[in-house]
Amino acid sequence: MVCAAGVRAQAPSVAAQYLFSMANAERTERGLPPLRWEATLYRAATAHAQEMAARQSISHQYPGEPELATRAKSAGARFSVIAENVAEAPTAVRIHDAWMNSPGHRANLLDPHVDAVGISVLQRNGELYAVQDFEKTVAALSLEEQEQAVGRLLAAVTRVEVSGSSEEARRTCAASTGYAGARRPMFVMRYTSGDLNTVPEALKARMRAGGFSEAVVGACAAGGGQAFSTYAIAVLLYP
Repeated sequence: MVCAAGVRAQAPSVAAQYLFSMANAERTERGLPPLRWEATLYRAATAHAQEMAARQSISHQYPGEPELATRAKSAGARFSVIAENVAEAPTAVRIHDAWMNSPGHRANLLDPHVDAVGISVLQRNGELYAVQDFEKTVAALSLEEQEQAVGRLLAAVTRVEVSGSSEEARRTCAASTGYAGARRPMFVMRYTSGDLNTVPEALKARMRAGGFSEAVVGACAAGGGQAFSTYAIAVLLYP
């Protein structure tokens, strides 16, 4: 890949592989899960590394360049958390050491909430320009898969029947107020989240209070126009 200034991207370079290996070594040493290599983040990191190498400077955003979240989304990434480290040095060893000795960069690298990374390192005039993009990945799931995931969590909270894939529940999810269908629920909660491993505490408390015989989960497309990816869920409790 060559940018307008003639800077060639190495895909991925030995330096990038070293930084990936060292990041996971640092995390493993501290009992943190290793990061997964994410191709979409690598594309975003490469585009920004080309900007840095062309300008022979480091920055998280140059004039006229989109900010990090927009760049990552444009590259195809789906995330609820996004962060970035940048550096310039003659060697990858010095880049990693600099990141680990900088509180902000170190916090990004050791963040327990991120699970994926893409790293690009370009060389120009004897200097390496490195970009390390991190994310908490939001998996691309079908509506049914989302409903099943939430249903399993709710089933652990209550003993009543929990079902999903209801057309009424999905239409209720897509609506801003009220409910769809002839059957009136006694309680409706809509929420958005980038993580289907948990449900709102207020919903758990309402379910534990009882007084209903069935819980129905409906998923719908989350509102667009934002860089961060989320799931949109509605839970309907029926008497």
